[in-house]
Amino acid sequence: MRSLATGTASTAPVQRVGGGWAQATTATPQDERTVDDQRPVAVLDVVIPVYNEEDDLAPCVRRLHAHLRDGFPYPFQITVADNASTDNTLGIALALQEELPGVRAFHLDAKGRGRALRAAWSESSAPVLAYMDVDLSTDLAALLPLVAPLITGHSDLAIGTRLSRTSRVVRGPRREVISRCYNMILRGTLAARFSDAQCGFKAIRADAASALLPLVEDTGWFFDTELLVLAERAGMRIHEVPVDWVDDPDSRVDVVATAMADLKGVARLLRALGSGALPVADLRREFGRGPLTAAAGSALTSGNTDSSRDTGDGVQVPGVPRGLPRQLVRFAAIGVASTLAYLLLFVLLRTVTGAQAANLLALLITAVANTAANRRLTFGLTGPEQAGRHHLQGLVVFGIGLGLTSGSLALLHAGSGHPGRGLEVTVLVLANLLSTVIRFLLMRAWVFRPRRPATSQAS
Repeated sequence: MRSLATGTASTAPVQRVGGGWAQATTATPQDERTVDDQRPVAVLDVVIPVYNEEDDLAPCVRRLHAHLRDGFPYPFQITVADNASTDNTLGIALALQEELPGVRAFHLDAKGRGRALRAAWSESSAPVLAYMDVDLSTDLAALLPLVAPLITGHSDLAIGTRLSRTSRVVRGPRREVISRCYNMILRGTLAARFSDAQCGFKAIRADAASALLPLVEDTGWFFDTELLVLAERAGMRIHEVPVDWVDDPDSRVDVVATAMADLKGVARLLRALGSGALPVADLRREFGRGPLTAAAGSALTSGNTDSSRDTGDGVQVPGVPRGLPRQLVRFAAIGVASTLAYLLLFVLLRTVTGAQAANLLALLITAVANTAANRRLTFGLTGPEQAGRHHLQGLVVFGIGLGLTSGSLALLHAGSGHPGRGLEVTVLVLANLLSTVIRFLLMRAWVFRPRRPATSQAS
């Protein structure tokens, strides 16, 4: 288990660091347990990235500081990371630095939440690093559960999730649908297992951050997703905390522009992972927590630590049934979930677009997730090997399903003019049943059919 850093730091005036301005820190001997103002060295550094937040910054920092001072059992620091604000945000941050012990101001000349987090985390001397949005949409009661597994060494990263069954969330249906669709896309394309990539409430151990940050390219909103995907591929443990979350009605995030940037980031990350440009295997050897298997347990108890069995992508857990009866059961369960998700998306999208467009978007999103789920659960395939080919063939299967459902809708509208929403859904259910049968047959016989190993000729 990695232990937390115990060194201390002394504070100095704000100065320019790494293209921005930061409060300088200088290391002091580890047996000195306080900084110059007699405050213990920070175990946790909470970064608040801000851009033109002069109205909300002071109340946010004072509320967070009071919460940490009164209820957090470890020394802490709050870093206001101002990235290129054009109002009085920096002036307020500097005033808070003078007013509240443990608060520091950090300024960058360029915009980008990811850029601000990278700079603040890289400069911090705290062994546990976190960040939260300035609107404090997340209930602060979740902060200690978020960072506790990192302080103890149990986990490497921690995220708040609004998509857990025990989370309590207040936000509009538009942002709810976009968030869930985005996370479904991550699961289908990047095989992500974390539930909520976009919640502005995360933490990471400093040693994990130092290994991951040089590999993260994005400087904006996709920064979180890229960091989490790389951590997961490296075998790091990601802890999730259900949160109570209330949407900020004054949020200035351009949802459409952010969504498009995120999709471009997904495509870039897919290319990088597929080409082997990222040293994921090296990170896994340093940080990875391989899956527990009977074979692995025997090796540990017998003292056999031969690493030749590890391919760098983990060990596939045995026991996934490959026989037709159990495959049908698993496929049917995934199919029911996919159909329900498809119908829900269709009904929601149908309120803002036409029937054909709503059908296309709903079917595309659920088809990607369906292929990923069947690949892992029905046919027992894990790891990145041939994942790209499987998804491409899955899109061909998706095209067949799209033809069936779109054709059914076209025939319905041609025959009855303006059918009701209930009749549309009924026709789509019947078309999906036929599409499901065809999908299973194609997946078993073509998409996930085991490839025969090439036979070598004797020389």
